[in-house]
Amino acid sequence: MGKKVKKGSQDPPKDVFDPLLIESKTPATVVLMLSSPENEILAKACDALYTFASKDDENKVILFGLGALEHLHKLLSHEDSLVRRNAVMVLGIMASNHDVKKSLRELDATKSLISQLAPEEDVVIHEFATLCLAYMAAEYTTKVKIFEQGGLEPLIRLLGSPDPDVKKNSLECIYLLVQDFQNRAAVRELNVIPPLLGLLESEYPVIQLLALQILELISKDRETRILLEENNGLDCLLNILENDELRDLHIETLAVLGNCLEDVHTLQQIQLTGGLQKIVSFLEASTVPDIQKNAAKAITKAAYDSEIRKILHWGEVEKFLLILLETNNDEVKVAASQAISAMCENMDSKCILGLQGIPQLVQLLSSDNEEVKEAVVTALANLTTSSPKNVSVVAEAGGIEPLMKTLNAQRDGAISNAIAVLTNLSLRESSRVSIQSRGIMSALVGPLRSTNSQVQSKAAFAVAAFGCDADTRAELRNVGGLGPLVELLKSNHEEVRRNACWAVTVCGSDEPTAIELCRLGALDILEEMNLSTKRKNKFSEAALEKLLDNNLCQKYSQMGYLSSNNIITNGFYDCGQVKHGEKVLSLEELGKQELTDRRSIIFINAK
Repeated sequence: MGKKVKKGSQDPPKDVFDPLLIESKTPATVVLMLSSPENEILAKACDALYTFASKDDENKVILFGLGALEHLHKLLSHEDSLVRRNAVMVLGIMASNHDVKKSLRELDATKSLISQLAPEEDVVIHEFATLCLAYMAAEYTTKVKIFEQGGLEPLIRLLGSPDPDVKKNSLECIYLLVQDFQNRAAVRELNVIPPLLGLLESEYPVIQLLALQILELISKDRETRILLEENNGLDCLLNILENDELRDLHIETLAVLGNCLEDVHTLQQIQLTGGLQKIVSFLEASTVPDIQKNAAKAITKAAYDSEIRKILHWGEVEKFLLILLETNNDEVKVAASQAISAMCENMDSKCILGLQGIPQLVQLLSSDNEEVKEAVVTALANLTTSSPKNVSVVAEAGGIEPLMKTLNAQRDGAISNAIAVLTNLSLRESSRVSIQSRGIMSALVGPLRSTNSQVQSKAAFAVAAFGCDADTRAELRNVGGLGPLVELLKSNHEEVRRNACWAVTVCGSDEPTAIELCRLGALDILEEMNLSTKRKNKFSEAALEKLLDNNLCQKYSQMGYLSSNNIITNGFYDCGQVKHGEKVLSLEELGKQELTDRRSIIFINAK
């Protein structure tokens, strides 16, 4: 900011007066001259201060310390145009200093500066008044004042100034202002789109760049995107993409087009005119990481709408995303994986991306970059959900081993999605057996103990998916996995409780596991849960019933009866009715008790 874009210097004309008359004076003396009643002295003093302040930042601090600011601010309303011009030049050059900006805010200088933007004022006044406002507009309260004091209209009008510095300063100020939502709506109503599109043809790259940056911000609003289309803005943007000489503007141009992708109507227009194919072709040919990354992010944002996903699929964006997976840039790989996750909500895209993309994604699971690993495994989770075909592709691409290793990743997102993919793979019998043989239950103990509810939920869900045979349940018992599973029954997170109940239902299918779950307190937790209308769920009652059906001693002592399908076998014992919450002791524990006059304990031992 403050750097001129003109080819020549714009210092005040030296033929008006000779500044050497006062340059020999000390700054303090010159500041005192700002109180003079004579216009010529005032103009000369301001000119000398401008020269002094332009030399270095320390001089600006000196002038500020001498109290020059208050005098200069008063001179903004001086009747003499030369005095006003020279005063605003000094303020413009000093406003780069933090203390000066703060003091100008306290003086409410925005009102005086905005008044300098009138059409009849000198172009130099316009230049330095807009420069000063641009420095000040970085602060929120100043943005509010500029808006309330009507500063937007003259700033937009000055985008048509013949002076490039005035254009640049006005653009910088508008760019800072439109970062506030209220100002975005206001500039739209003030018809800012046509002048911005016109400035895309400027001979000065900095002006083109600022115009694009403003368009990127304001095109986040649907109303602006409609105006952009009505003013042929899409054609202007596509022309920039097709012009290799404007490659320095391609990143910002794509950012604006990326916002346009989020609107179904706008995207349809881009597609109908062949623009979407132009964008995809351009992206496929580009090797610039920032362009690739930003394009993938734009696709991710846009693809949350089903109609937009359909249009993007027709535009064959899948080819572009698959190309990005082969780049050497980790940020690009992350963005591409996230876009794949979004696009695979479309079933046709899911099929293409699965068949061609899964082998690449499986390879990327071995990345040392944790962010890449998380994005990749998330894409795999989305690709394999409700897709037996993609599940097979993951298994055939050798995905099981790296997925098991990903359970030790540093990011919770990577762990939870790795569990999700493995759970999806469990629907394929050969894959389930392969995963079980690699010790899936041992690997799930850590995630079951996680403090992250998403990881807890996925881990409990996986226990239910893989705990369908006695060997796997025995493994979970032996590695201490039942304890953390029981703890999840107490979770305040509904999905975690529900999945934990389901896992208990599955694991309680054999007597040793059911007895251990009861010993760990699962029964009491489930009974209490089922008494609560808020905490119980469709699996909590089933889990309780399963535990009792596979621990008949507990059931008979607690309920006082057995069902017709409960078959007593060796080892059953009746220690009498127990009260709610009272523990049913094991035979070993009962055997250690001394004889009493209470009723005998009945033990069945046919052997």
